[in-house]
Amino acid sequence: MRERGAPPARTAHDPPGPGRVNAATGPLLGGVGLRRVYGGSTAVEVDRIELREGEMLAVFGPNGAGKSTLLRLLAMLEKPDAGEVTFRGGSGRPAERALRAASAVVFQRPHFWSDSVEYNVGLGLSLRGVPRAESRARSRAVCEQLAISHLLGAPISRLSGGEAQRVALARALVLDPEILFLDEPTANLDTDSRLDLRHDLERVARERATSVFLITHDRGEAFHLADRVAVIRDGELVQTGTPKEIYENPADVYTARVTGAEFTISGVVARAHERMVTVDIGGASLVALGEAAAGTPVKIAYRPEDLVLGPPDVPPADLSTRNLVVATVEERRDMGGLVRLRLRGPVELVALVTLDAAEELRVEPGARFAVRAKATALHAFAAAPAAAG
Repeated sequence: MRERGAPPARTAHDPPGPGRVNAATGPLLGGVGLRRVYGGSTAVEVDRIELREGEMLAVFGPNGAGKSTLLRLLAMLEKPDAGEVTFRGGSGRPAERALRAASAVVFQRPHFWSDSVEYNVGLGLSLRGVPRAESRARSRAVCEQLAISHLLGAPISRLSGGEAQRVALARALVLDPEILFLDEPTANLDTDSRLDLRHDLERVARERATSVFLITHDRGEAFHLADRVAVIRDGELVQTGTPKEIYENPADVYTARVTGAEFTISGVVARAHERMVTVDIGGASLVALGEAAAGTPVKIAYRPEDLVLGPPDVPPADLSTRNLVVATVEERRDMGGLVRLRLRGPVELVALVTLDAAEELRVEPGARFAVRAKATALHAFAAAPAAAG
């Protein structure tokens, strides 16, 4: 759990703190046995999910995976067909009322009243009976945090996409929620606006000690912002952990693929010992993490940035690098400060090196290199059986 500063003090006009409803220890928000069906098709089936106090949890997966449905269930905007959502250990109507008072939702396409930015940001406070002077002060403070205080008098209709999303975020944060639900908050923004909003979102969440439940299809967003990531596929959570845990130890082929791994290496397990396997790739062998039995066809997941290139006739300086194949560069693609390479040896490989390293090694099509990787950087997964023809 990351450390954040103390939240702004609550006033007499704010709702009672949700901790007064149920002071039980455990997750701030939880879902157990959640199931939601639409027209006979299961949209979400999640055994367990938890949001801890003070953390940012990102649910990451492609469009149509069930992210938005899961958010609506946890925000108690929609009832599950089975299972239970708890808030501070409580459930049912009392927990629903407490969560509504202690949370705010920012949707992917926010809706506003056709008035000024200040009116829209302060509307929730007005509805809660907060005096106008206090509402204006709090609206200005949160807009300053999000670098939009200069827009307070502007009409909503004149905002850019990035500005509108910041206003929606300000409208939620001005309520001082314990939990902020974010539905693809940067999906419709240009690259610069997306990166700026991510930075400010992380900073403001820390400053305000807000717990955040974020859904996104953007891998960079999930892994950069979140304390923990839950990977979702077809409505089910396939792996939950810190970004480092998921990146370094994907649970399955799907998780490895959606988090950026390459799968150009295939082979057959020659030997298996504990959690390591030796894989025959035809003319060479590689040692990888995996639990497949000898004789099992496998695919090996790896990150292009984990492959290390060097002269083919020089022993590796790092003796823990147990895997080595000699390969020839077939394609070089410059990507700013990075260079993406496609190489051919016993198998096809994709490598990512810095521009400086590529220039130092004189990487060009036709050049031969020793390509090395640690065993812990390779993950062997049983290959799916071929479909009958």
